Amino acid sequence: MRHGITSVGQIEDYRLFDEIIDVRTPAEFADDHIPGSINCPVLDNDQRIEVGTLYKQSSPFAAKKIGAAYVAENIARHLRESFLDRPKTWRPLIVCWRGGQRSGAMTHIFRRIGWDAQQLEGGYKIYRKQVLDNLDELPRRISFKVICGATGSGKSRLLQALALRGKQVLDLEELACHKGSVLGVLPDSPQPSQKMFETKLLAALQRLDPAQPVFVEAESRKIGSIQLPDALLETMRAGVCINIEAAFEARVEFLLRDYDYFLKAPDWFNSRLDVLNKLQSHETIARWQGYASSGQWRELVIELLELHYDPLYRRSQNSHYSGLNATPPFTTNDLTPAGIDTLASQIDSCIA
Repeated sequence: MRHGITSVGQIEDYRLFDEIIDVRTPAEFADDHIPGSINCPVLDNDQRIEVGTLYKQSSPFAAKKIGAAYVAENIARHLRESFLDRPKTWRPLIVCWRGGQRSGAMTHIFRRIGWDAQQLEGGYKIYRKQVLDNLDELPRRISFKVICGATGSGKSRLLQALALRGKQVLDLEELACHKGSVLGVLPDSPQPSQKMFETKLLAALQRLDPAQPVFVEAESRKIGSIQLPDALLETMRAGVCINIEAAFEARVEFLLRDYDYFLKAPDWFNSRLDVLNKLQSHETIARWQGYASSGQWRELVIELLELHYDPLYRRSQNSHYSGLNATPPFTTNDLTPAGIDTLASQIDSCIA
């Protein structure tokens, strides 16, 4: 290790530091960051744009002067507001994009004060590479039990019920902030960036015991705008399928409860239906939008299942999850919370 510069070989090694300080801009930090790190930008979003524009359009020297002034001001403010109470033994890790001037400036000042501050060699870019390397290897160690079933079968709720029973669960839709289908967008809950999703996914995978099975819901390659890593998808598709066959009427009732937020915002729902224009005729979409506008939600859900979701499910699941029909299905006429808990109990008693 060079003086004041450290190389972190494993994701777990980041925990050896007392604090991780990410000095990138708030926008960079929001896109993704090391779990547990705090954001103390040495250049804010506008300042970084200003310095970068000056560097390209005027001169690197002029950009460095104004950049240094901003960096000095911001580090002084962070020092006063956030770090004056840190003891002399405090050992922070300072992170920027590639382990260059931004993290180097704060590391230099902190070390001059007397703290054993370390600058991450390679910066966030090296951390990002570690995430991708881990996601290419870690999922292959896991034995997945894949919950399959047509739309409205309560698969996500079933995962939650299994988790309450102490089973290991990987809830990909929760991590992706999306219910998986074209109408799966959640109100007031934007999806994370692809990078942030992968950071959260890795953290979830690391909490699992590979010696015990992990329950997961069958997913396509994408959950909304989020793409699943190849290693994870391949391992899931090779897993043991647990097929849920719920009565059609029970599925309709479940969807009316589970998507009740759409009932309060028919205009928003109708705007979401527009994404189906390549899969359904204009006449069909117009009829569905009419159902929503007039509050005919049951009729809408029935047609969505019969004309869109069920045919799509049959095509995708049979082609991607070869073990779908290898074992007898779990059947149910009840997808209320009590019914889903009963289903979880049956699965718990049958699946080793």
